[in-house]
Amino acid sequence: MMNSQLTLIKTNDQYESYLSEVEFLISTERALNQTESTRLELLSLVIKAYEDNKYPVEPPNPIDAILFRMNEKGMKRADLVPYLGTSGRVSEVLNGKRPLTVQMIRALSLGLGLSADTLVGLCANRAKVANEVEWRKFPAKEMVERGWIEKISKDAKSCAEQTVKGFIENAGLRFSAASFKRSLAGEADSPTTRYALYAWLARVVYSARARKSHLGKFDRNVLSATFLRDIARLSWSEKGPLLAVEYLEKHGIAVVIERQLRGTLLDGAAIQDYDEVPIIGLTLRHDRLDNFWFTLLHEVAHVWRHVEPNLAFVDNLDASSEDRREAEANRLAQEAFIPRLIWRRSEAFTNPSKESIDKLSRELKIHPAIIAGRLRRDTGNYQQFGQLIGHDAVRKLLEPNNPEEARK
Repeated sequence: MMNSQLTLIKTNDQYESYLSEVEFLISTERALNQTESTRLELLSLVIKAYEDNKYPVEPPNPIDAILFRMNEKGMKRADLVPYLGTSGRVSEVLNGKRPLTVQMIRALSLGLGLSADTLVGLCANRAKVANEVEWRKFPAKEMVERGWIEKISKDAKSCAEQTVKGFIENAGLRFSAASFKRSLAGEADSPTTRYALYAWLARVVYSARARKSHLGKFDRNVLSATFLRDIARLSWSEKGPLLAVEYLEKHGIAVVIERQLRGTLLDGAAIQDYDEVPIIGLTLRHDRLDNFWFTLLHEVAHVWRHVEPNLAFVDNLDASSEDRREAEANRLAQEAFIPRLIWRRSEAFTNPSKESIDKLSRELKIHPAIIAGRLRRDTGNYQQFGQLIGHDAVRKLLEPNNPEEARK
């Protein structure tokens, strides 16, 4: 047996034979010579390779690892709030409904003494589950109705799949290992809306590419608080939305108006095309001046501070968010319209009325709808100043029968 040539294990009998030989060598009472020691080492390697392949050891479940460490330290769920942010997030993570962010991984690794590799496994595994591509979930019927893709025969399932796949991939939202390479951030994203959002984003990218001959050269260094403020002041004009779109496109940022797909609560998006051209998509879901202006500057802020080649932002601005990037985009947009110090000391804030709103709008050179919208949002009273927020004032400018005429 000792003289037989070692080979990779292919059968269970061979495995058992090698195990017996290892047992014999280990149990011998005399010291092993050089030949025997070398053979024992090689036997161990061959057996380990076979066992790793046939009986792979599953990596530790990250959630189980967190729960084990909590039990070990006598911790309750509430004790994880400092690491994860809120009690709601703690619940979502431990129930497997939310992946960990980089900040969470760092905090848990330091705070609980857990391996970062184990925690990264939680993030990666959840992301993979969330991003597995199920072609039937794309809203193909609505995409056909809107003329985005050609009508597909009911009997041609594979053809339908290829049509939708081509539509998504050609927009740069390509796939790798059955997952989306472009990840989404923002409160509009959810497991039930993700496929519709990717389809909408693809449409926005195509529309932006069709407008590239109208775009100026994009220079990221131009983006600043002053740039945002310049856009905000365009709201003073009756044709402010048109002027803002023209201003952004002059600076190389494409702006696309595309109504949201059914079932999605989407106000706007910010994304970067393959050639690094930034794109802002707007749905005009709420056809109001206050919503248009805040959404527009929110997305410009994302372009300035947050958008990356593999990251798009899809925003539902009716929803509250704990994402620091969303909070920063909100802050930058608010400051561009009404600086915080001015807002808190203004009569529009301390004694809101149509007259005080109009006065502040003239001082800041912004549309009164923006101030009225800010008051409604800050107070949570959406019954007040409804006549000032510019109902039905945006689509007629940005979705006219003849878009080129509207731009004159």
